[in-house]
Amino acid sequence: MIRYVVPFSLALCLLGCSPAVEDNAAQSADDIAAKVPAGLETQILSAKNAKTSAEQWGRFTEYFAGETEGVTDLLSGVAEIKPGMEIHPPHKHAEEEFLMVLEGKGTWTLGDKEFPAEQGDMLYSRAWDVHNISNTGDTVLKFVFWKWHSKGTKRPVDPAQ
Repeated sequence: MIRYVVPFSLALCLLGCSPAVEDNAAQSADDIAAKVPAGLETQILSAKNAKTSAEQWGRFTEYFAGETEGVTDLLSGVAEIKPGMEIHPPHKHAEEEFLMVLEGKGTWTLGDKEFPAEQGDMLYSRAWDVHNISNTGDTVLKFVFWKWHSKGTKRPVDPAQ
């Protein structure tokens, strides 16, 4: 089994950190602690504590859903898609999202175009951009994802409305 570790600083930036994070040295520990939502501490999110569900298309593992100091509507986890399947058709939503292929091969959909999805590839989707990943390979396609809305920013309005 291969384990993937995302450096904490990278994870923070993927989740919408701001330059103010770098100014923490000038703030007191009490000021910083007061900004962290109750119940969320710096921690390891263990696979054994993640919520896993078996789906027709494969397996969905939710590591965290909720709010942090800098984001709301955060959903993070791992999905495993069976060959020839997808979680849902191409879609769009108000949150930004990153997906990174850990194992397998598939097809990215971005708008009305398709691209190969291979191990190590990462997709970023802005709010309301149509996107998807499907498994077009012969083995399970496994990917990690982070979807969120940054605090302090106006929630994007669907341009189609």
